[in-house]
Amino acid sequence: MARTATVTRNTRETQLTLTIDLDGTGRADLHTGIGFFDHMLDGFARHGLFDVSVTCRGDLDVDCHHTIEDIGIALGTAIKEALGDKAGLVRYGSCMLPMDETLALCAVDLGGRPYFVYDASFAGQSCGGMDTQMAREFFYAVSYSAMMNLHLKVLYGENDHHKLEAMFKAFAKALDAATRRDARRRERRAPIESARGRFPPWTAYTLGGKAVCTRTSSTPSALWSATTPSWARLCSVSWAASGRTLS
Repeated sequence: MARTATVTRNTRETQLTLTIDLDGTGRADLHTGIGFFDHMLDGFARHGLFDVSVTCRGDLDVDCHHTIEDIGIALGTAIKEALGDKAGLVRYGSCMLPMDETLALCAVDLGGRPYFVYDASFAGQSCGGMDTQMAREFFYAVSYSAMMNLHLKVLYGENDHHKLEAMFKAFAKALDAATRRDARRRERRAPIESARGRFPPWTAYTLGGKAVCTRTSSTPSALWSATTPSWARLCSVSWAASGRTLS
């Protein structure tokens, strides 16, 4: 079965369509309106061997924030959809990637528990027309919309271009490793490996204006919650939609 997904997202701030093939050849067709961001996504596709296409019309007359963040939401959602039931999935992937004087580390867990850790600093406020602080917003959006545990750290470096590019490429290599199938599990359709047994799906709700995620399809609990606007926009389902998984 082809592991592909297409996500269309239309808001007052952005109109975008994104497609990913997890078993691609590294082809990229990118039209985000931000040249440097296109360059980063091209490195992600090329080094992860993902086929990625993105077309986005964003409010770049304001700044690049909404465009980059919403593409992150769409990419994470597409990754989650393309993975399907995750049967036979390796689940974990990591990469320590050098780029000239810079060394970046990325680790990924596709087990279904979203978490994000980020440690990177930059000398400038922007690089090639992309705000450097938007790297964090992008990967945060990818992490939670894909329901992945993502850790990113720039161990050392001086050049902002190198730091950003190293992070995107390290993420690509780590995700490529995590999304591979283990033939030993695939033959028997084994679920994703966990010491706790098979993970039940996360369900997302909005409750009292807060986003809530839980592993039960009945009563939401405070097992995990967040109040940031970025994450709140991901949880578009309501209390009445009990039992529906986040799309």
